[in-house]
Amino acid sequence: MKGGGAYINIGSSSSSINSSVSGSGSGSGNGNGSKMTLGKSVKMYLTIFIATTCIYMVLYQYHMSREPFSPSEIGKPPLYIITPTYRRPEQLAELTRLGYTLKHVANLLWLVIEDANKTNPLVAHTLDRIGVPYEYMVAPMPEKYKQTKKAKPRGVSNRNRGLEYLRQHATEGVLYFADDDNTYDISIFEQMRYISKVGMWPVGLVTKTGVSSPIIRNGKLDGYYDGWIGGRKYPVDMAGFAVNVKFLRQRPHAQMPFKPGYEEDGFLRSLAPLANDEIDLLADECRDILTWHTQTKKNPPAQALNKTRYSNTNLEHIDKLLVRP
Repeated sequence: MKGGGAYINIGSSSSSINSSVSGSGSGSGNGNGSKMTLGKSVKMYLTIFIATTCIYMVLYQYHMSREPFSPSEIGKPPLYIITPTYRRPEQLAELTRLGYTLKHVANLLWLVIEDANKTNPLVAHTLDRIGVPYEYMVAPMPEKYKQTKKAKPRGVSNRNRGLEYLRQHATEGVLYFADDDNTYDISIFEQMRYISKVGMWPVGLVTKTGVSSPIIRNGKLDGYYDGWIGGRKYPVDMAGFAVNVKFLRQRPHAQMPFKPGYEEDGFLRSLAPLANDEIDLLADECRDILTWHTQTKKNPPAQALNKTRYSNTNLEHIDKLLVRP
């Protein structure tokens, strides 16, 4: 509509210029009118030029901010990031933080899987806004585990749903379980791309030891350092390992058990046979920390908005963006 209006103005101005020129010898009044019309036309053209330039610059800056990865980066082995999530006040904030980390990683598919019976439009909107390629699914915890008064196996149904998706849709690449409340150095994603079977590395801020890590002696895996061993063969944190997709597909029954505290160990055991010398040791042979088991402060649900007092204000819109359990 704006473009059409500009053409109409330009055309009428041109007509004015032509009629003024053709009648230029009829008197000084026509001469002044011609100069005034010409001046208006010049101003209009300058306005259009400046506006077009500004629009171009805005579009250019937008394009640069979303500049695609180079062909060499896109050709790298794909990564499949499986992120369990559940409804809570911090949910959108944590997905946003993780999402903008993943946005720096090329050739990646983010599998966001919620412990719910149906998807949440707020989550879908957040994922759309971030712009990372994603699949958003649901995988509710089985009812028998919800009813228990003991520790609940959180995130297990979500992660197993992600494994099911990969068996159906992926043939190569690497899968990684990335919880939305952790912190990641993006270099770990580039390192894990080339894992042949299973890769491991240290995770900071875990238990009383402050770190959970494989023990490397003379360049070989020689055990595990963790604040709680608990009889586990693989006492590692969820953020401290990744698995090659082809290797997973060769083990069609591998999955995560519904056993609180033993999810990682049970999943890695289900990948047997797996020898220690088949495990790739990342993060400078486990001498660096590139992932941290951070935890966000828990917040109480937001109180209900007084819609009588705050009707017809911006608070009515903001209130719709708050996640309440």
